[in-house]
Amino acid sequence: MATYYLAVDMGASSGRHILGHVENGKMILEEVHRFENGMVEKDGELCWEFDRIFNEVIIGLKKCKEMGKVPVSMGVDTWGVDFVLLDKDGKVIGNTVGYRDHRNEGMDEEVYKIVSKEELYEKTGIQKAIFNTVYQLMAVKKQHPDYLEKAETLLHVPDYFHYLLTGEKTNEYTEASTGNMVNAQTRDWDYDIIDRLGYPRKIFQKLIMPGTSVGHFSKEVQEMVGFDCEVVAPATHDTGSAVLAVPSNDDDFIYISSGTWSLMGLERKTPDCSPKSCERNLTNEGGYNGTIRYLKNIMGLWMIQSVRHEVNDMYSFAQICAMAEEAKDFPSRVDVNDDCFLSPKNMTEEVKDYCRRTGQPVPETLGELATVIYTSLAECYARVAKELEEMTGRTYSRICVVGGGSNAGYLNELTAKATGKKVEAGPGEATAIGNITAQMLKTGEFKSVPEARTVIHESFDIKTYEP
Repeated sequence: MATYYLAVDMGASSGRHILGHVENGKMILEEVHRFENGMVEKDGELCWEFDRIFNEVIIGLKKCKEMGKVPVSMGVDTWGVDFVLLDKDGKVIGNTVGYRDHRNEGMDEEVYKIVSKEELYEKTGIQKAIFNTVYQLMAVKKQHPDYLEKAETLLHVPDYFHYLLTGEKTNEYTEASTGNMVNAQTRDWDYDIIDRLGYPRKIFQKLIMPGTSVGHFSKEVQEMVGFDCEVVAPATHDTGSAVLAVPSNDDDFIYISSGTWSLMGLERKTPDCSPKSCERNLTNEGGYNGTIRYLKNIMGLWMIQSVRHEVNDMYSFAQICAMAEEAKDFPSRVDVNDDCFLSPKNMTEEVKDYCRRTGQPVPETLGELATVIYTSLAECYARVAKELEEMTGRTYSRICVVGGGSNAGYLNELTAKATGKKVEAGPGEATAIGNITAQMLKTGEFKSVPEARTVIHESFDIKTYEP
């Protein structure tokens, strides 16, 4: 009988339960449950519905039981930076506010009054993004100081779901690193920064590394789902899991973890926290086995997802790609990393306004809008590839695209053309695969990361696009 491992892979727009097992030397995946995710407005703030989402987690676990495929372990991965504060009774304090909320505006300047941007980067190596945990906490401190007074615990989103499952409070390293308060050299909380900013030291838990057992289901959860299971922390930041699943064992590639966000970078052993790296706004996030994900955070397919929602999701992404290709000669471009695209009321109008403001032709059809976004993304990828090559003093022959965006064939073609590099696309479920891989490495199903990546390469379709 197969040994099953469960990944609960939670993205900013949807979540899924995926079972994995090894059969005849290949990893086999099976989707058990899928659910919608997204921020909703509450009390004027953009918030996550964690109560509803935890109910979806339980539904997916029950389905595993009903199928007779009870996992030996499971782990949750999510997006980065967001967190909850818990009081002494383990209850959430305030709203579960998401990173796209406007509460963070101006909080960078409040932080820099105490710790300069340069010092923050020198210590943490994390690129400036207004939604980083360090700025979100400053928003809490300024707007709800009583919350920090009541707080006993800070849990990032995957840590919070692990807590709901086990009752154990942990902070996992890869997720914590995204927040701008983990020292890039020591791989631990930078308590000097934390203390100077006036954040209570006690709320930060001891960091655990990917592959660490969090605990077993609480009795309450066991009763709800009908079985017990070990909870193992994967690289709980979804990009950390996705990078573990890149199906290559050499170092001659740049990866793009492509989804709502595009994370483009390199896997390295040591961080680069130099002023030049800071100037380029490159980031040094934690990876599996103490590695560093040296990358740039790019707005990604969020823009296309938003435009698609604005036409009531009447077209598939494949259809939108086809429309974009038909309008490929439309000349306008946008800066996909411009803050105006982070959380606009209407993405379609924001793209049009950007073109208008910059004196370019304004896209009118869905195909023209899509080609502006896809081509702008590919050109951004090309610029970032050059930056990475300049920073490392070497060139890379290919780009490995993993995650849901690896299925966007037209974007892959544009990326190969813009970068002049071969693009290898797949697997699409890289985050779930990386999550499961961390669990399999813990049990010895795989003896090493290279062995796991070899199996991943042989298990899933990889499409190649020539420049």
